[in-house]
Amino acid sequence: MQQLISRALQFFLKQIFERTVLILIILLCIGVGAALSNIFYLSNNLIESQALKNADLTMQSIEEGVNLYSQRVVDRVTTIPGIDVRPDYIGHPGGIPIPATYAIELGQDLSQNISQKNPGTLYRLYSDFPFSYRKPEGGVKDDFEKNALLALRQNPNQPFFRIEHYQGHLSLRYATASVMNATCVACHNTRPDSPKKDWKIGDVRGAWEFIQPLDSLKEQTNNTLMGSFITLGGIFSLGVMGVSLSFSRLRQTSKELELRVRERTDSLAKANIELGKSNSLIRQIFGRYLSDEIVANLLENTEGLKLGGERQRVTILTSDLRGFTGLAERLSPEEVIKILNFYLDCMANVITKYQGTIDEFLGDGILVVFGAPIVRKDDAARAVACAIEMQLAMASVNEQMQEWELPKLEMGIGINTGIVVVGNIGSEKRAKYGLVGSQVNLAYRIESCTLGGQILISETTLKAAGSIVRINGQKEVQLKGVKQPITIYDVAGITGEYNLFLTQQQEIFYSLPQAIPVQYVVLDGKKIGETVCTGSLVKLSQTGALVRCAHMDGEIPSALSKIKLNLLPPNHPAETNEDIYGQVTDKPSASGSFYVYFTAMSQNVEARLDELYQSLRTNVPAESDSTNINNSSPPFQALVENSILCSNCGRMNIASSKFCSQCGEPLNR
Repeated sequence: MQQLISRALQFFLKQIFERTVLILIILLCIGVGAALSNIFYLSNNLIESQALKNADLTMQSIEEGVNLYSQRVVDRVTTIPGIDVRPDYIGHPGGIPIPATYAIELGQDLSQNISQKNPGTLYRLYSDFPFSYRKPEGGVKDDFEKNALLALRQNPNQPFFRIEHYQGHLSLRYATASVMNATCVACHNTRPDSPKKDWKIGDVRGAWEFIQPLDSLKEQTNNTLMGSFITLGGIFSLGVMGVSLSFSRLRQTSKELELRVRERTDSLAKANIELGKSNSLIRQIFGRYLSDEIVANLLENTEGLKLGGERQRVTILTSDLRGFTGLAERLSPEEVIKILNFYLDCMANVITKYQGTIDEFLGDGILVVFGAPIVRKDDAARAVACAIEMQLAMASVNEQMQEWELPKLEMGIGINTGIVVVGNIGSEKRAKYGLVGSQVNLAYRIESCTLGGQILISETTLKAAGSIVRINGQKEVQLKGVKQPITIYDVAGITGEYNLFLTQQQEIFYSLPQAIPVQYVVLDGKKIGETVCTGSLVKLSQTGALVRCAHMDGEIPSALSKIKLNLLPPNHPAETNEDIYGQVTDKPSASGSFYVYFTAMSQNVEARLDELYQSLRTNVPAESDSTNINNSSPPFQALVENSILCSNCGRMNIASSKFCSQCGEPLNR
């Protein structure tokens, strides 16, 4: 039904546009017809009103004359001898007419005089109780007179009138009540020939009727209207001609303009297509380096190209892969790029989902900002939710790594909220949209404290995100470049509309039947410290170990510091194995020992430690004491005691082997 109405409306509008002149002429005709009809209606009302006014004035004049005759003449002469007031006064010496007769004769005379100018005018008195000698002309003759008497007896003060055809003329018939006064009552009730002798003062004896033909008035009015009609017709004709000529010229001009517009539209359409292709290409190219919001700001806002920045409260998210540098050193550049592209693509999809702006990719690190260039109320909460989903997405990343037969990747994320300067940074020739400030550095420092799979946030982020954030714990840390210690929080999940939680894995440490000697060095940023300490691995988990210092008063690395370890072969303690990078955790430990979380190691070492860990799982109770373990455990003996180091590649091999299982070179005894 709605579609039918819409089509009908479209058809109607189309007809209006295509037949404008015809429609305007029709509208003009309707308007002129309405105007003429209204004039005709008003003229009829005017005629009726004028006729009623004339009739009322005439009746008032006759009534005043009759009253004057009755009061000033009749009442005075009745006391004069020789004067007889009677209806048939003609032929009687000294007789004068009674007031009714006087009124009848006065009306007849007036009718004759007026009829000369307006034929058909008549004034008469009639009653349904006329004297016998007046029955022919004084009795009721038609329905109007019957209805008039009935109406006047009900309401003597209200005249009764009607416009109708009378004796071939359209006439106004106007009747008023003839009311009995004292003189009339005395006369009618005492006369022997009176048809009714019980009249009372105020009774309606009959009706005075004034009949006024309206032909002359209508003719005069019609003549006037005819002149008006002719004038309006002339104006209408001139208007139609003017409209026709105007629209004819407008049609011609419209066709010319339409042709020009069509040509211009075609030209603009081609230009728009080319511009759209250019914009699409620009968005496609720059969208790979900038977020959609920044690209839109550059393309749609000329101010977006100006250098400079503004202070703005944002939430900064930084992420980094643990041990990726060491992995990259062992792979070809093509494989590194393949891994990075896949990893960054997965992370970028998650970041885009949560409306984060990727400021830059720094190798395997990502810098994301929430709150620039567009500020939203839930920037901090979205940043936390984004970080959780990024960690959860690492499962699919590692599935692909397993298919490529590569070690799994682990990522740490740090989040901070604060005031930074955001905007276009650089020069007129080369610039980037970025952010600077101490809060950015603080975000990097917080991220450096994370372990693989962990998310740490600052207190400002926790407050900004609200109570929906769930945390595992908190710790106070002294970060490099920050004067005062700060509290950072370990994120477990987020509730509310996001409802995301990290997978919690319990880390189980197994005591080694025989400690594995190691040496370690504390790292200062990218620099390796000068002090080399020795110790041994006494407990092992899937991702870390408990290190016991060789000397109880030896240097214990502080929590969250980075260290480099090397396994020392039991048979050749002076030779070091491949590097293992780790981070000291804040897990409580006995005096002279510390827990370390492995962040990077060679595939060789990782395979051997994993093999050892799996054998411990099946033979050693979790967190058990090494003194209660059978030191002759075959898996452990094969992996630790009876091992020999390859001088070529550094792989630890079983002592009975003649050739290295890694590089195939002969093993030197």
